[in-house]
Amino acid sequence: MISAVRRVILFLGLWALLSGCTSLISSATSGFAEDLASAILDNEDIDIVKDGAPAYLLLMDGLLSQSPDNLTLLNQSARLNSAYASAFVAEPQRAKDMQAKALKHAKRAVCLGIKDGCELSRRPFRKYELWLSSIRLQDVPLLYQLGSTWASWIQANSDNFVAIAQLGRVKSIMTRVIELNEGYDYGGAHLYMGVFETIVPPGLGGRPEVGKEHFERAISLSKGNHLLTKVMYADQYARLMFDRGLHDYLLKEVLTADPRVKGLTLMNVIARQQAKELLDSADAYF
Repeated sequence: MISAVRRVILFLGLWALLSGCTSLISSATSGFAEDLASAILDNEDIDIVKDGAPAYLLLMDGLLSQSPDNLTLLNQSARLNSAYASAFVAEPQRAKDMQAKALKHAKRAVCLGIKDGCELSRRPFRKYELWLSSIRLQDVPLLYQLGSTWASWIQANSDNFVAIAQLGRVKSIMTRVIELNEGYDYGGAHLYMGVFETIVPPGLGGRPEVGKEHFERAISLSKGNHLLTKVMYADQYARLMFDRGLHDYLLKEVLTADPRVKGLTLMNVIARQQAKELLDSADAYF
């Protein structure tokens, strides 16, 4: 993954981190978990989440040491390690190590949880796509987690052409998720595809108009409540196409929107911060 996609990996990493914490706790208790989930997702202080996340990482390691082939634990470990590395780890080698661990667990979860889901990196691409065509609706959570974790691993290894070459496999995963359940994770697969299609200009193989369609669909699926989508639309598409009007319109919408949406408050607060930074730099960019 090249640097242009880092922002979406970081923000979706934060989103996965929050969702991962919620899912983990929810499997242990019910009423307490619901209260804790609301407290995390609707917290407006990113530093609290950042400081508390390592406790979940240690907890996952301990649980996995006792149940190394537990499908749920593997999937949650992938989510938490990938998300934390994407969002908070600045040291390159440490980020690579955490993403490698996350991808290992995500692949193991798919191997255990989806029929014929092992050795996906080594499978010839045609057979890989045939396997994806056999995926069922019930497999979307595992498949989407693999795709998002794989994307984060590629970003962490963007200095390695072997890693970058695997982006096509991630795009195929997100395409299949869209076919099966495009609304999953507030249209997250569309958001990823929007970024993938706008990483480079048209002259270098990018398809910005296809990316635009994905961004707009993601906005529609979240009913406009997931403000990150508008930020990424402005950053990835409007800036690429030098469309100042669209750029400013989207970001001003984010800044005037009420970020307090149940389950999305923290992410929306972060999206508003990023929107302000993009607007402040717009004169220099355009």
